[in-house]
Amino acid sequence: MSSGESARSLSRRLAAAAPYSYRADPAVPAFEDDKALVVFDGVCVLCSGFARFILKRDARFAFRLATAQSALGQALYRHYGLDPDTFESNLVLADGRACAKLDTVAAVGARLGGPWRALALARLVPRALGDRLYDLVARNRYRLFGRTESCMLPPPQWRDRFID
Repeated sequence: MSSGESARSLSRRLAAAAPYSYRADPAVPAFEDDKALVVFDGVCVLCSGFARFILKRDARFAFRLATAQSALGQALYRHYGLDPDTFESNLVLADGRACAKLDTVAAVGARLGGPWRALALARLVPRALGDRLYDLVARNRYRLFGRTESCMLPPPQWRDRFID
């Protein structure tokens, strides 16, 4: 997505994509998509923290994860028209549909269940405001939260939940 493209057009484009459209894209490596997939910036401390938050609370094993720097992450970012270098948004694929920005928080909360369903209330925030706040944090995430030299390495108990 170019920096001039509005968050609304990104949301519209993701919503307009056919479910499981990535399956027909030869540039996207095949992967098991029976669970929701969270693609996140693996060197961002905030984003890696979000991934650990999910893994610690995902008792139903509803999620798999991939870093945006992985071959799969790169291919999915390109497939959905996101910049594969700046990782301006997490990407969540659930039931073959993609969502980005604040919608990813809502999608994760809804799938985690329990008290975490309250995160689904993020959908009630007007898109223009929510995406503007998301973009502000995303642009400044390294400065505010830091970055690591290499992608997050999952502990042994979570390795099978990651797709390379």
